[in-house]
Amino acid sequence: MEASAALPRNPRVTVAELEALHAAAYSWALRQCNRQPQDAEDILQVAYERIIDGSAVFDGRSALRTWLFGVIGRIARDRRRQAQGARAWWSRWFGADDNAVPADDAEISSDAPRVLRGLMALPARQREVLELVFYREFTIEESAAIMGISLGSARTHYARGKQAMAALLQEGQS
Repeated sequence: MEASAALPRNPRVTVAELEALHAAAYSWALRQCNRQPQDAEDILQVAYERIIDGSAVFDGRSALRTWLFGVIGRIARDRRRQAQGARAWWSRWFGADDNAVPADDAEISSDAPRVLRGLMALPARQREVLELVFYREFTIEESAAIMGISLGSARTHYARGKQAMAALLQEGQS
């Protein structure tokens, strides 16, 4: 297949466009699965399969990058939900610790930068919207689409996340 050819079931997406976005998509997948390379590769594989087979169709209502990040985010959320269900089942039957911290919210080492510690202390939605806006350079509207939430919810998470980060950073200085 020629690098610039459109995908058969996704005519608005070309292989060249996906290749150009691959590094950013892999970075986002890594973030979605707590920096586990194998999990990120699996998530991207599923995303590309869905794009190729047409079960994830780009309709052009947003930028391709925004749409791709949304596809990756939905797959990662589905995997986390499945893993949580499996942990609950194991704990019910085999007495595993119900209070185990999910890998998504794992503690970071004390030598990590203050900002990263602050981000990790935020609730998941606030952390995700702040990362999308500040580090991935999406707008709040694009972030809402990626996260699969309403624009109002994204704005609320964004405002609360900024407020909490300011308080955490001031607290860390004193």
